[in-house]
Amino acid sequence: MAYYALVGTAGIRRSRTPRLGRPVGISPSVTAVGGVVLLLPDGEAVSGRGPSARAHAAALSLGRRLARAGHTEGLVAHVVHYRGRGWNGADAQPAADASWAVTEAVRRYGDVPICLVGHGMGARAALRAAEDPAVDAVLALAPWLPDQDVAAEPEPVRHLLGRRVLIVHGTNDARTDPELSYRLAERAKKSNRDVCRFEVHSDGHALRQYRDEVHALAADFVLGSLFARPYARPVADALAAPPPLGLRMPLAAGFGSAPGR
Repeated sequence: MAYYALVGTAGIRRSRTPRLGRPVGISPSVTAVGGVVLLLPDGEAVSGRGPSARAHAAALSLGRRLARAGHTEGLVAHVVHYRGRGWNGADAQPAADASWAVTEAVRRYGDVPICLVGHGMGARAALRAAEDPAVDAVLALAPWLPDQDVAAEPEPVRHLLGRRVLIVHGTNDARTDPELSYRLAERAKKSNRDVCRFEVHSDGHALRQYRDEVHALAADFVLGSLFARPYARPVADALAAPPPLGLRMPLAAGFGSAPGR
């Protein structure tokens, strides 16, 4: 049932129902789904507008890359359509929509491994929704995180125990502070050794400058986490290394271009 809600200064809007986009990766040769990637697009801190078409397109591009890479294992990807693009403080609607998407994926596909892949605000939603026991891995690209405030509760990380977690952040990101994602990774690593973080030097929030390398890194992590494919050496090293080495791993130009990677 639709209802009305007041969001900040954006005025009154009609809420939407979250949904999964069309599956990416399904073909006649795939007889069974072996794993699911749920892609969570970027958004805005405060907004009453609907989901961003541009952010959806960026997530869809990565979803296609991941589905192609995991075709033999029956990997399918869905881009999650939020009810709106705003986080809107304690409302945190995208995180709730991400949690709904996990439940929906389990309903559709049963007990298969699930990876949440988010960018910006979607990365924060992915990290939050990883509390669902059905989630096996989280890939957070340029996560939008709140500034640390002694008066506020820090972003939760304990629920990430038992999940593989990869954070990727451009060092020149002017929209989301890379140091905040480092601090979150540092806290998460204290209780979960399966956390690593890569820095994309000189790249910005959209991670366009090294898009091919970022997509290759994403595919390596997702397939290694969901289907036990061997990780590329840099990913394995980052997971094994203690802080700060494993949390400030540089993403090398040309990552993924070697044969077989």
